[in-house]
Amino acid sequence: MPTNLRKQCHTFLSGNHEYSPAELFTQMATWCEAHHVEHDTYGEGETIEQFEQKIAELLGFESALFVISGTMTQPTVLQLACQQRRCYNVAMHETCHINRHEGQGYQLQNRFHVLPIGDRHSPWLVDDLKAWPDELAAAVYELPMREIGGQLPSFEQLSAIKTYCHAQNIHLHMDGARLWESAAFYQKSYADIAQGFDSVYVSLYKGVNGLGGSILAGDNALIEKARLWMRRQGGNVYHRTPYVVSAAMQFDARLAALPKLFARTQQIYQIFQRYPVVTLNPSQPQANMLHWYLPMDLEKANTLRDTLAKQKGIWLGHPQSAPQPNQSFIEWYVGDRLLTMPDDELIALLDWIQNYLHAEQR
Repeated sequence: MPTNLRKQCHTFLSGNHEYSPAELFTQMATWCEAHHVEHDTYGEGETIEQFEQKIAELLGFESALFVISGTMTQPTVLQLACQQRRCYNVAMHETCHINRHEGQGYQLQNRFHVLPIGDRHSPWLVDDLKAWPDELAAAVYELPMREIGGQLPSFEQLSAIKTYCHAQNIHLHMDGARLWESAAFYQKSYADIAQGFDSVYVSLYKGVNGLGGSILAGDNALIEKARLWMRRQGGNVYHRTPYVVSAAMQFDARLAALPKLFARTQQIYQIFQRYPVVTLNPSQPQANMLHWYLPMDLEKANTLRDTLAKQKGIWLGHPQSAPQPNQSFIEWYVGDRLLTMPDDELIALLDWIQNYLHAEQR
C-alpha cells in the first residue's frame, strides 16, 4: 500500500528530485561526449582517477579510492587499522551505520569488536572515548549523525577528539556519508574538517545524487592496502564508469547548492515555530536535515501519511517509532524539493497536519 500510494503522489518533500533512468542516462551520455570519457578497466582510467584525486585533494589527503559501497568501505578500513595495531577494539556511537544497518557483518566476519560510546541521543565527546579502559585501535565519527537528526559536535569538541586519538595512536575514521552537508554549519573547508582524521569515507549518492558508490580517502599506504582488500571481497568491478560519471557530472553543482539548502533549513525551522504541537530534533539546524516528532504512535503516523497522500497527493516521508509510546518522527533531508517549495505551500501543508492532529486528539 505505501509504495503504490507514493507512486500516485505528485509532491515529495524530503530529498532531491530524482531523474528517471532515461533522463539520467541521457544527461550522462551528453556529459561523457563533452568530456571525451572512456571506460575505466578495473578502476584504471583517466576519468575515475581524476575524480578520485579531486576528492582526495578536496579532503586534504594523499590518495582516494572508489569503492562500490560504503558497507564494503568502512569495515575494511577499520579492519586494516586493527591489524596494524594488533588490537581489534573499535569505538563508535550506538547509532553508527556499521553497528545499526549492516547486519552485524563486522561481528559475523570476525573483523573487530565494537565498543559503544556516548549517549544514544547526542554526539559523543572525547570524555566518552576516555571512559573505556580498554585499548582502542580505532574510533568512528559520523559527520553529521543521521540517526539523531543530523547533529554535529562543535568544531572545538571535534578538535579535542582528533588531538586525543593522535596522542593515543587511535585510528580516527570519519563516516562522512553526509560530510558535504556539514561545512555550512562549521563554516570550514572540507579539508579543515577532515584534518586530523586518518581516513574518510564519503558517499557518491547521498547529497551528490549519483547512482551509488563511495570514496575512501587516506594516505597512499592505506589506500593501496584497501585496494587489494576490496578486490579480495569482490569489489573489483570491471567498469565503474556509470557510478563515477553520474556523480562527477553534478558534483560541483551539488556542493555549491549546499549553503542554500542549509539556509532553507533555517527558514523551515522558523516556519515550524508556528506549530508547537511538533518537536524538532535538533532544536536548531546543524545540517540540511532534521527529525520532526509527532504526538502520535507509529501506526497513527502512517495513517496520517497515507491520508495526506490520498487527499492531497503529497508524500510526507517515512514515519519511524520513537522512544515514547505515543510519539513518532519523520526525517526530512532538505534538498531541492523543499528548496523550491513556496512557503505558502509548506505552511498550508503544516496547517493541514495541525488540523489533523487536533481532530485526532478530540
